[in-house]
Amino acid sequence: MKNRLSKVRTAAAGLAAGMLLVASPAALPQSAAPLALGAAKLTIAGSSNIHDYTATTTEIRVTRVHLGTVPVGANLLDSALKPGVVDGFEIAIPAKSLASKKDGLDKNMHAALKASEHPDITFKLLRFEPKAAPATGLRAIGVLRVAGVDRQVAIDLTTERKDAVLLVKGTLALLMTDFGITPPKAMMGMLKTDPKVTITFDVAVAANLT
Repeated sequence: MKNRLSKVRTAAAGLAAGMLLVASPAALPQSAAPLALGAAKLTIAGSSNIHDYTATTTEIRVTRVHLGTVPVGANLLDSALKPGVVDGFEIAIPAKSLASKKDGLDKNMHAALKASEHPDITFKLLRFEPKAAPATGLRAIGVLRVAGVDRQVAIDLTTERKDAVLLVKGTLALLMTDFGITPPKAMMGMLKTDPKVTITFDVAVAANLT
């Protein structure tokens, strides 16, 4: 039980760090952030009757974040594992920032996401929950908005500490149709995409000692 609670707290701290640090400078000046972002990326992976595809973005911004007391210093990453680190956060991702290596796919993807009408994909945290036994780790329960449609989702989180860096990864599988999205087609209907997609995000975080 003690090890399970430790992993849950680690995941909570990791997500807190990741979401805090992908904030734009205007939203949170780097000098005010107790943690520093090394890298952040979100990827959507799917398949079609012809080939698999991925689309990625690094344009993730925090629109709201509320943290408990987080001490600044060399032991920040360890101290941040205490309960109550994250009271809540909301993030936004420009739908048109998602890009693959195929221009035609991007155009159809942005149209399917209704990016002109609903420019942002958003996520609002509701709560954290431990994964059901025998799994370990944490799930972030929240409301995901895609193409103007809200759905409650559960994002599985994992963390890994490498020296002074905390690596955070989140994974979410969903159906486009749950958000009212018609799976894109191309080549006069010969290419048809599967409604199932997997979303992953990766964030590397270190303590900001400046």
